[in-house]
Amino acid sequence: MPFNRRHFLSIAAGATVAPRFVLAADTLKIVATTGMIADTARRIGGAHVEVQALMGSGVDPHAYRQTRTDITAMTRADLVLWHGLYLEAQMEEFLVKLARRRTSVPVADAMPRDVLLSHEDYGGRFDPHVWMVPKLWMHVAREIARVLSEARPEAADDFATHLAAFETEANALQTYGETTLATVPQSARVLLTAHDAFGYFGREFGYEVIGIQGISTESEAGLNRISTLVDMLVERKIGAAFVESSVSDRNISALIEGAAAQDHNVTIGGELFSDAMGADGTYEATYIGMIDHNITTIARALGGTVPTRGMNGKLAAGS
Repeated sequence: MPFNRRHFLSIAAGATVAPRFVLAADTLKIVATTGMIADTARRIGGAHVEVQALMGSGVDPHAYRQTRTDITAMTRADLVLWHGLYLEAQMEEFLVKLARRRTSVPVADAMPRDVLLSHEDYGGRFDPHVWMVPKLWMHVAREIARVLSEARPEAADDFATHLAAFETEANALQTYGETTLATVPQSARVLLTAHDAFGYFGREFGYEVIGIQGISTESEAGLNRISTLVDMLVERKIGAAFVESSVSDRNISALIEGAAAQDHNVTIGGELFSDAMGADGTYEATYIGMIDHNITTIARALGGTVPTRGMNGKLAAGS
């Protein structure tokens, strides 16, 4: 029998699993879909958790589909933490069904609705990219702490302590973003990227954000869209565009070539981490490092004043 999507769901539904929050080991075994969730869960959970991320560096969560190995890991985990807000579009049916047997929590669904952005192309849904603004991500961090405390009440004080430390760092990162991005000249505060992942970022820090694709990388940018954006680049004399680590750069390349054909030079301002963090073992593979990199890269490329290696002096050389 072919191993297809229906088979995936039947495995999850039929797996023999323990009741919710009945744990077989000293540490909570957690599977997180994205690196941002995994890193935050590790920071809050500390020694009480073992966290596995399904999606590593360069992986696009909009298009990701669970593998056999993923299904095995999730059905054996004590907790499955996923983002929600339709980020894991291809996995959502599986994750919802898994919740009938396992504690499977869409942690961003706890976000207050009045801080979320809707999108005209996606009726009834919200932009999922809330991690782009540290103070918004703290809503998710608090939900993760709540879920961990429910699972392991005796460690709740430790989780609260770790959450407070993480919040202190996130607040410092928020302040760094506000001060550093404000050094970019007002006329240059235009962020052109491969897909529309920076809506919250733009709203928070006062930048116009232009994504070639929509909020999901599953959408396609047609020739008319590319042509319109090329004309805009030339007319407004926008000189930098940004590629993303988890999205193909072909549309950005088409824009640059189109602008060059009209004698307007557009350079690559740098690579941003949009839907996935940096390579394992690096500072950029942490939530703080990921956003530090983005803020620093954007401000530097658009004419702002930035520290050589970011807020904490930890960014890779050349970031």
